[in-house]
Amino acid sequence: MKHIKLRDLDVSRIGLGAMGMSHGYTGAGTDDEQSVRTIHRAIDLGVTLLDTAEVYGPYTNEELVGRALQGRRDKVVLATKFGLISHTGRPSGPDSSPASIRAAVEGSLKRLGTDHIDLYYQHRVDPGTPIEETVGALAELVAQGKIRHIGLSEAGPETIRRAHAVHPVTAVQSEYSLFTRDPEARVLPVLRELNIGFVPFSPLGRGFLTGTIRSTDQFDANDFRADNPRFTEENFQHNLRLADQVAAIAGEIDASPAQVALAWLLAQGDDIAPIPGTRRVARLEENTAADAVHLTDDQLARLTGLPPAAGDTHNEAGMRMMER
Repeated sequence: MKHIKLRDLDVSRIGLGAMGMSHGYTGAGTDDEQSVRTIHRAIDLGVTLLDTAEVYGPYTNEELVGRALQGRRDKVVLATKFGLISHTGRPSGPDSSPASIRAAVEGSLKRLGTDHIDLYYQHRVDPGTPIEETVGALAELVAQGKIRHIGLSEAGPETIRRAHAVHPVTAVQSEYSLFTRDPEARVLPVLRELNIGFVPFSPLGRGFLTGTIRSTDQFDANDFRADNPRFTEENFQHNLRLADQVAAIAGEIDASPAQVALAWLLAQGDDIAPIPGTRRVARLEENTAADAVHLTDDQLARLTGLPPAAGDTHNEAGMRMMER
């Protein structure tokens, strides 16, 4: 597995997102032992970037990751996120107040079974707390050795600049894939100016780009895609046609659609480390093999030229929490 740098943090070029093992997707939380095997296999394959969050479950995903890393903690760059759960009694919305952060990090450290978190992200920007206060509290945690690096998720350019002025930001995490190109125009240029790494989540379009999603009947009642605009009515049919075009290129090079989608992302820069999520060893092995997939200039151009996916990336409530 090749490695890249997120600012000065060395990580595998492809990471592993753990959310779907416990939260959000059909079958999540039904087989923790399978998920543990997948994490162990990821480490064996050279995957070092492992991503979770306190809100996944909530809490159960961090507990799962902590169990899986017993005896293996030093082999991974462990990332988790705070801010979508209030630890101060705030009645609604994100909470990245210093008091909430101090409580959140102690809980995450305990659940993960570690004395430090390598990369600690603000999960969503908190409009009720100035980013300078949030990053100031995180800088104190760095000084205390409880976290090593600071990250932001779905933050806009102004917030990134303001945060970075208080303490260096190591990475920004946002949704980015052939289906979600939003970061290219405004966020990626700022990250490159400031030497901040980029971690795309949902790099496979929440499953669409694997070619395995053909009907919403595949989702159970707990699957958040059931009310995601990209998976509804005419948007779904439009996006299926885009996925089929990715599959066609995959057929040209004897690769899977998922590998093509990841290879396209990797070709966008050596400061990008996507974190495809899976709880199955076979899918993990497929995803990590994308590190060796080569796309021709023509294939890259055809993929880059695909029209945008139809529909917002989140439901209305989710969209309100994203900075543009």
